[in-house]
Amino acid sequence: MPHIVHLSLNEHFSAAHRLNNSHLSAEENVKFYGKCNHHNGHGHNYDLVVTVSGPIDSKTGMVINAQMLKDWVNTRVLDILDHRNIDKDVAYFNDRPSTCENLAVFIWIRLSQVMPAGLLHKIDLWETSKISVSFAGEGLTDEDIEKCTV
Repeated sequence: MPHIVHLSLNEHFSAAHRLNNSHLSAEENVKFYGKCNHHNGHGHNYDLVVTVSGPIDSKTGMVINAQMLKDWVNTRVLDILDHRNIDKDVAYFNDRPSTCENLAVFIWIRLSQVMPAGLLHKIDLWETSKISVSFAGEGLTDEDIEKCTV
């Protein structure tokens, strides 16, 4: 039986956003999001950990070629989010607040669209040194993945 291992890639990106929900009143937005609802927005230096899981290939000794993983993360995630205003530059956030939770789901979807089924294990996204989100694809449907736009 092959050994199952987890391989993680750590990346970093900077992005701006404003926590705001168009379905809420201005007062409700301030109540829920506080200073993160400031009309000019704010930014974060995000730390992203993408973890894949699978058997060690008997020929290569790897779960996946690390360069391939880096390329997927660069083209599917970092090229879209790094040094961008998430709310204005990424269509996925036109109808949902750009919370760390929703951002982790977006990253999962973007990567799952190109990775072999079952390879992606978990996304860990650190918004600050004190706040992080983990997402492992729970609750996503094929329709969620198909409808994800950038």
